[in-house]
Amino acid sequence: MKRYFLAFLLIMAFTLTGCGPRSGKKQVDRDTGSDTCNVAAAVDTVTKAPETVQELPIPEEPVLEMVTSMGSMKIKLYKETPLHRDNFVQLVRKGYYNGLLFHRVIKDFMIQAGDPFTRDTTKVDLYGSGGPNYTVPAEIVPGLTHKKGAVAAARKADSVNPERASSGSQFYIVQSEEGCAHLDGAYTVFGEVIDGLNVVDNISKVETNPRGLPYYPIKIISVKEIK
Repeated sequence: MKRYFLAFLLIMAFTLTGCGPRSGKKQVDRDTGSDTCNVAAAVDTVTKAPETVQELPIPEEPVLEMVTSMGSMKIKLYKETPLHRDNFVQLVRKGYYNGLLFHRVIKDFMIQAGDPFTRDTTKVDLYGSGGPNYTVPAEIVPGLTHKKGAVAAARKADSVNPERASSGSQFYIVQSEEGCAHLDGAYTVFGEVIDGLNVVDNISKVETNPRGLPYYPIKIISVKEIK
C-alpha cells in the first residue's frame, strides 16, 4: 500500500510541474519601427541588478571601442548615470554585444542595437523584442541631451512603463545632425560617441525594410574597454 501511495505522489508532482508557466511564452508589445519619434524595446519586464561578471572596478567614465562591420567608434559612458554605465560595462565584459546586429536604422534619427535575438536569422520577426530579462531604473539627468552621437537606452512605451525603466541591453545612438530634443527627459542618455560619428552616419544611410531592418546585416563585431 505504501508503495502505491508513493507512486501516486510522484505522479501528482510531475503533473503540477508540467502545468507551470513556460519561459519564452510572454506576450509582448512589438515595436514596428514605423514611428520615428519613439525608441522602443519590447521585453525586459523585471527590474534587477545585472549579474556581476568580474570584480574589476569600473572606471568613473569608461571609454569603449565598438567595432562594427562598417567601422569602429569610441563611446564614453557618463558618471552621472552609474546604473546604466555599470550595466553596459558588465554586459561588454561578458561579450554580450559581440555578434549582434543593428536591427533598427532610421536616417536622420538614430541607429539601434542590443537585441540578442539578432544573432539568429530565424528569429527575424522577434527583432526588437529581446533582452536579458531585466530592466534598469531610469536615470534621466538634466543636461544629458539627445545631441548627435548621444547613446541612450531603449525602453517600453509610457503606457506600459510609466516609470520609464530602460531595456537591460538595447541602446540607440542619435544620428540626426540637429539631435532629437523631443526625446529629452523621456529616455536615459548614458553616453556619447567621441570618435567615429562618420560610422554612425554611414550605418544610417543603408537601405532598410519598412521596419528599419537593414537589408544587408550591420553587425557589432566586438566591444571592449580601452580606458
